[in-house]
Amino acid sequence: MNLDIIARLVRILSESPELIEVRRGWFGGWSSIRVTKAGHGTNAGGGGAGGEQQVAVAQAPAPPLGAGAPGSPAAPGAPPKTQLVEIKSPMVGTFYSAPEPGAPPYVKGGSRVAAGQVVCIIEAMKIMNEIEAEVSGLVREVCVENAQPVEFGQPLFRVDPHA
Repeated sequence: MNLDIIARLVRILSESPELIEVRRGWFGGWSSIRVTKAGHGTNAGGGGAGGEQQVAVAQAPAPPLGAGAPGSPAAPGAPPKTQLVEIKSPMVGTFYSAPEPGAPPYVKGGSRVAAGQVVCIIEAMKIMNEIEAEVSGLVREVCVENAQPVEFGQPLFRVDPHA
């Protein structure tokens, strides 16, 4: 695998789970790479004629609460963005706010959600995938319009878990 592929995996990993593994195979064997965030161990498995590479990626420390861009005033009355939790798209597809056309949306701004509650549907390859809230709280912002295409990792909702 070349360094460009590894660099792309590192970028993807910075916005995703603790581990990504990519395997490439051919008749003579296979090669694989596992990319993990620093502090998350892996069990290196494998076999075949190829080798396996592991890359650990250090995670940047989170900015302190209340830290924003220099000179950017906070909107009066709005909760600080650092306390909001983003529900992000786990895939590329089309965002749908309701279970069917004409039905009320699962959630809207100001709705209270519980962890595990369905908040939207993302259609990918003609499959309707229900997306669930990862936290309980108050939906402060719906970031996507109905029937709009979404990318992997794109924020769909911002939820205030402290409200």
